[in-house]
Amino acid sequence: MITFAQVNFGLNLAGLIGIIYFLLAVIYFILTVVWLVQRGTRLTGWALALYIIQVIFTPIIMLICGVILFFQGWRLDPILQFEQFLSLLLIIYFAIKDIVINAVYRDR
Repeated sequence: MITFAQVNFGLNLAGLIGIIYFLLAVIYFILTVVWLVQRGTRLTGWALALYIIQVIFTPIIMLICGVILFFQGWRLDPILQFEQFLSLLLIIYFAIKDIVINAVYRDR
């Protein structure tokens, strides 16, 4: 029998933010890969390279942050949990802006 000592997680604000980060990372990765396949021929040079870097590293960072917040978020002070919440709102805003720009303005 394997026991995991010192693994503690609770469902507080930081844990919920961690779950949201995890889900957003998966959704963002799927959407950006689909858009890259559809519109990859329009991008050239540095634009394509930067978009590929964005597709690779953004979901990885979001997944890592989500896992850390889910398992270690119970240790955060309330002010740090609020800071993570504000960071999440900023990331959601930029993701929605990226989705709108890719889905709406590029189809014209």
